Amino acid sequence: MITGPQCKAARTLIELSRERLSSFSGIEIGVIELFERKLDTPDNAVLEALQKALEDAGAVFIPENGGGIGVRLKFTRSEAKRISALEAEGGIVGYDDVP
Repeated sequence: MITGPQCKAARTLIELSRERLSSFSGIEIGVIELFERKLDTPDNAVLEALQKALEDAGAVFIPENGGGIGVRLKFTRSEAKRISALEAEGGIVGYDDVP
C-alpha cells in the first residue's frame, strides 16, 4: 500500500491536483488531504483506489528495496507527449497495454 507522502509525491510528479485525483479515484478531497498530511490512514479500499488512479495517470510506486520506498513517472515527459498525440489522432478505441 502507498503512504501519504508517496501519494503527494506522485500527484506532484504527474501534475495532478487533489481535486482531479478525487475525481479520478472517487475519494473525497478531505480524505486525500488528511492522508497526505499523515493525519489519518484510510482503509485499504481507499488506498487501493488512490494508488490505481495515480498509476493510471502515470505514476509508478517503488516498494521498499533496501533504498527506501518511492515513486517515479511511468513515462518520460517526451514519451507522454508522443502518447498523447497518438491518442488524439482518433480511430477505433481499444485497450492499450503499454509497458
